Parts: sequence; C-alpha cells; structure tokens
Amino acid sequence: MRPVVPAGPAADAAGGRRRTAIILDCDPGHDDALAMLLALARPEVRLLGVTTVAGNATLAHTTRNALAVLTLAGRTDIPVGAGADRPLRRSLQVADHVHGESGLEGAELPVPAIDPWPEGAVELMAHLIGASSEAVTLVPVGPLTNVAMFLDAYPTLAGRIAHICVMGGAIGEGNITPAAEFNIWQDPEAAARVFASGRPVTMIGLDVTHQALFTLADAERLRSLATRTGAVFADLLRYFARFHADRYGWEGSPIHDAVAVAHVLDLGLVETRSARVEVETGDESSRGRTIVELVDPADQERLAPNAEVGVRIDRERFVELLVAAVAAFP
Repeated sequence: MRPVVPAGPAADAAGGRRRTAIILDCDPGHDDALAMLLALARPEVRLLGVTTVAGNATLAHTTRNALAVLTLAGRTDIPVGAGADRPLRRSLQVADHVHGESGLEGAELPVPAIDPWPEGAVELMAHLIGASSEAVTLVPVGPLTNVAMFLDAYPTLAGRIAHICVMGGAIGEGNITPAAEFNIWQDPEAAARVFASGRPVTMIGLDVTHQALFTLADAERLRSLATRTGAVFADLLRYFARFHADRYGWEGSPIHDAVAVAHVLDLGLVETRSARVEVETGDESSRGRTIVELVDPADQERLAPNAEVGVRIDRERFVELLVAAVAAFP
C-alpha cells in the first residue's frame, strides 16, 4: 500500500512554523541510524520517506537496518525504498572495517515490523516528491547513486527538489584515501551528476563532520536515559568509536550523517561557505576527490559556485540535539 502524503505542510505544534519536507537517502551505518532518529524527532522537518543504498554495507543489510531502526522508534508509518545495490559504473566496496558486516554491529536491533516499498527507491522518491504540496529537500548521507538515478529518470520532477544536502566530500584529507571521503569515492560518477544538477546543493564534508564528535561520555548519557532506544544507541556508538580510536586516537566518533540533518533544521548550527565543487571521476589515487574552491563574493560571477560547503559546527549544541532525539523514543 502506498503511504498517504499530507496535502499541506505540517505545522510545528509549538507555534505554526513551516516544516521542511525531507527524504533521507542513506546506507545505515551507525551515524545514518542516528541521523534517522534526529529526522524523526525534530519538529522542524517532516520525514516523508527513507531510501536505502549500498555503501557502508550491502543493500540487503542497509535496507534491513533502516527498517529495524524505524521499528525500534515505533515509526513504521515511514516508507522505506530499497535502491541501488552497487555504484553506477564500479563494483561495490563496503565499509565493514568501520561498521561491521551488517552495517550496524554492536547492538541487537528488533526484527523489522514492515517491508520495503515494493517499487524501490527511485519510484518512492518520485511518488513522494510528486505528491507533496511543497518542494522536497533530499538529504543523501550515503553514496549518491539513488539521487543521480532519480535525476536521470525523472527530470520533470527535479524542479520540485528544493535543496540537496549531501553528507560527503572533503576540502582537505579524505577518510577512505588521502584524497577522498567514502560516500563520494564509492560512486564519484553519481556525485558529479548531483553537483552538476543545477539544484541548490550543500556539501557537509569531513571538514565539518570531524568536528561533530560524540564522545564515549556522551554515549553513556544515552545509556542513562534508561530506555531501550538509549541502550541500543549507546552500544552502537561504543562499537563505532573503536574504529575512530584506532584510526585517529579519538575518544568517540563523529556522527557524520546527522550533521546533514542538523543543517536542514535551519538552527544555525553549521556555518557554510559558497564554493565551486568538482568531483574527480578518475581511477586510482584521484578517485572521488572533491576539488573545492571557496568563493568570495567578488568572485561569484567568475567561479560560478554550485554548492554551499560546511566549514564549522557548534558541537555542543549538536550533541544536545542528538541526546534529545534519542530521549524522544522509548
């Protein structure tokens, strides 16, 4: 059965503020799972649906993980569409060294109580965007394969995309190679398509997400909530922190994907700069590199910026948002 999309924008119960309609495209993933909870908990956004892509784990795992998180949160009304099981032109290389084989190792999640949307991610995007009474914001926090496929399959609906807020890329050093961040590296051809789409794009890259550290002490705050959701996410984030302790020596982990959701809330947590972003689609050492040229106002015409790029975040407020989001669920 197709979900019913509200005819008009829902209002914030606190005062009638217009809520941003979003679709979260993800590859859960520990940080994706927390991004889902943030999108569900906040009154500033309306989560129309979730689409999944292969990346942190295989598509079967990422889709099951998305369904399981929604089941845990008691939000089985949110439709989930399974998308691309591999990049557009390359083989899939999962990040099991970071997230484990399932993509969400470290805690026991419930058996999903819902099935995926039968027609898949691209068709779900088209249905939700076409049925929405307002333009929709896409928040892709995995490889950009689904979004690129949607843009190619439904060019007449592209104008109904208000904003694409991407978690991916880096101005400086990458995290899968010295040159590239994982999501863009996984499918650079798809990323290049999105940055060239002509829609408003924000790049939430490693330069800002590595500032968004959720410490082990913060994870214990989740456990102290004494809820099932708090305990599950405390365990997930302790597992996620192991990779970052080994790789960077950090006492915690950056919650990359939730930063993209936090930016869409429009609370002023993330500072951005106008930029020209190009994606390297070559092989070997250059694959997936985002070439970012920050644009001063005087250079706007010459450089033709195609994105806003995150450069700074208020970490303390971000952490409080995440703790409050987890606390909103039993």
